[in-house]
Amino acid sequence: MALWLTGEVHAQEIFDLSRCVSTGLEQNFSVKVARNREEISENNYTRGNAGFLPSVTTTNRFGGNVTSTTQNMNNGSKKTSSGIHNTTGSAAVNLDMPIFRGFSVQTTYQKLNELKQLGELNTQMAMENLMAQIVAEYYYYIQQLNYYHNMEYAVSLSKERMRIDEERYLLGASSKLELLQSIVYLNADSSRLARQNEAILESEVRLKKLMALENLEDRIVIQDTSIIFNPSLLYADLLTSTMEYNTGLQIARKNQIVSELDYKIIASRAYPYLNFSSGYNYSYRGYGTGTISDYGELALANQQSGALNYGVTLGMDIFQGFNRRREKSNALIEVENRNYQTQEIEQDIQADLLTVFYAYENNLRLVKMEMENLDVARENLEIAMERYRLGALSGIELREVQKSLLDAEERLISIKYQTKLAEISLLQIAGRIMNYI
Repeated sequence: MALWLTGEVHAQEIFDLSRCVSTGLEQNFSVKVARNREEISENNYTRGNAGFLPSVTTTNRFGGNVTSTTQNMNNGSKKTSSGIHNTTGSAAVNLDMPIFRGFSVQTTYQKLNELKQLGELNTQMAMENLMAQIVAEYYYYIQQLNYYHNMEYAVSLSKERMRIDEERYLLGASSKLELLQSIVYLNADSSRLARQNEAILESEVRLKKLMALENLEDRIVIQDTSIIFNPSLLYADLLTSTMEYNTGLQIARKNQIVSELDYKIIASRAYPYLNFSSGYNYSYRGYGTGTISDYGELALANQQSGALNYGVTLGMDIFQGFNRRREKSNALIEVENRNYQTQEIEQDIQADLLTVFYAYENNLRLVKMEMENLDVARENLEIAMERYRLGALSGIELREVQKSLLDAEERLISIKYQTKLAEISLLQIAGRIMNYI
């Protein structure tokens, strides 16, 4: 294959479909973001985040002051003290342990588990969407290459026609008009070939972008040269797989479970709560002696104390302005909405599966028909070329025969790609797109 390239020619690497998919899943930025979000949901799934574990806090403080005092007595004497440095310090450790909160702790822990699984499903969906895009773009690139080869064949036919017209013109068997017309057709076909090279390069860039290759300017070579599809997909098998493995449907079901757990968490607030708390406090006070004039007495140097406290708190929210009733009602409505949304998604997915499968079956019939048409068009061209060499066919008639062959080639290439797209969509809907790895 010869491509018309401009600018610097870069190194080329050979990629098959498996390498394109694995590279994209490893390097694509949207998949990396999805994995990071999944990691966040995994980090949130802990017993401490759910409220099972106690909380322990400590506070510590040290400080002091420096004071000066003057005391005037009734007998006219005066007592003064200066530079008295008093210090204080305290340390405390407190423990707070929930014993019962109306089953909200257990329900929250279950909800965190569902959110973790939801994060895994979101990552899976991002990977499936990326894989479908890569596979579709990979075969679109092959389609454009096949178009290019078809146009190359058109150029070769036009060159052969021009050669025949040139020989006939030199022999005086035809007019110069026929030769000029064949040159016009050759130039038109060559122009189409040059424009097709742009489509190939654009598809290649999109494919490299999906794979998140570091240098988009480096050329790649696709190993496959034809579009191969599976003609044996069965609707019943796909439907069974869809209802069990479709990622979008699994996400909808998870969201429905999360909404039900939210309702249980709100309902648990009607229960009493029981907490255990304990702590230890230590305090220290140090007293400075200072300088006392004309007076002396025994002074307190420091004072220390420690206290251990504990207790159990039993409480219950009796009335909150009917807010709990409102929250429960809204949560119940949300559960109902999630149920409707799940049913809607399930119906949409079934409709998509059925629609795409109809297109898939029709495309299979069209592929068979176009292959038969192509055989007829090739045979027709052989006959037309022989008649043209003998002068029994006009140039316009030969061009129509050539165009019929090239159109048949393009239709077959197009319908093969459309069949492959239908196959990709069916496997993605059925949750089997990862089979391309």
